[in-house]
Amino acid sequence: MRQNDWHLTHDADEFLARAGAFLRSRPAHHTMALTTIEKVRRRGADAPGAEPPVFGWTERGGEVHAAFYRVSARSRLNPTSLTPEQSDTLAAHLAALGQPLSGVIADHATAEAFAESWQRHTGAKPLRTWGARLYRLGTPTPPEPFPEGRGRAAGKQDREQVARWCREFCVDVGETGSIDLIDAGHWAASRFGDRHFTFWETPEGTPTSMAAVTSPTAGMVRLDPVYTPAHFRGHGYAGAVTTAVSQAALTSGATDVVLFADPANATSNALYRRIGFVSVGEFIGYDFTGYDFTGYGVSGAAQT
Repeated sequence: MRQNDWHLTHDADEFLARAGAFLRSRPAHHTMALTTIEKVRRRGADAPGAEPPVFGWTERGGEVHAAFYRVSARSRLNPTSLTPEQSDTLAAHLAALGQPLSGVIADHATAEAFAESWQRHTGAKPLRTWGARLYRLGTPTPPEPFPEGRGRAAGKQDREQVARWCREFCVDVGETGSIDLIDAGHWAASRFGDRHFTFWETPEGTPTSMAAVTSPTAGMVRLDPVYTPAHFRGHGYAGAVTTAVSQAALTSGATDVVLFADPANATSNALYRRIGFVSVGEFIGYDFTGYDFTGYGVSGAAQT
């Protein structure tokens, strides 16, 4: 495989026209690509403060076999599953173009292979900074015992509480970028801005837990985040709201309901397995340090 077998573009619509069917062929595994690219497409390249994204794909015999996206010069590369050869040719191609990469997030084997190749081609040092386990809902199994109460879709009147609980969630997981956006009032720009939120409420109407879901894409929705304030934990509320949101998605026609969980959080992983979620893969992220590229964009790339 040659470096110039990778085709690059800034245009989300062009990218989806070429690689969309490939991404939709595995909606659970490609959940991040499907939801993020759709968000970029809706935002538009001319949105205030928007940096040009980069999309890429490689094909053989007219069929796409792998793809990637990078939302901005400051964000990590997000490739689909790559072979070691694909990882190396992509790293070599992006390095030759002077593309700045802050890191990579992908399935375990792809992230490791790309990080090694990127270090070899640029001298950048990879530092593992993130890990998550991807789950897909199999047979829905309501938790036992099931707490009293009901799920309720959050409305405009709940905006302040939703933002507050999302910020608390970010503090718990160390997600400083989203905290900064929430604090600055840039809710729409945060990764929560396009989510649909549901509360679990007690019979008295007290919200005790919260789950959000992405808009359907290729029949797939992703739960993100699921959050219960510390003083409400241990009563089954997270399982109840996750079940309620998942069932609502299935009723609305979703074929894939997925979520990510921290592998180190034994409690949440055990919960998701109890209520019917099945692990389908491990994903990791590396940050890159120790190099400096000044070339931005895809100038000189083999654009199609």
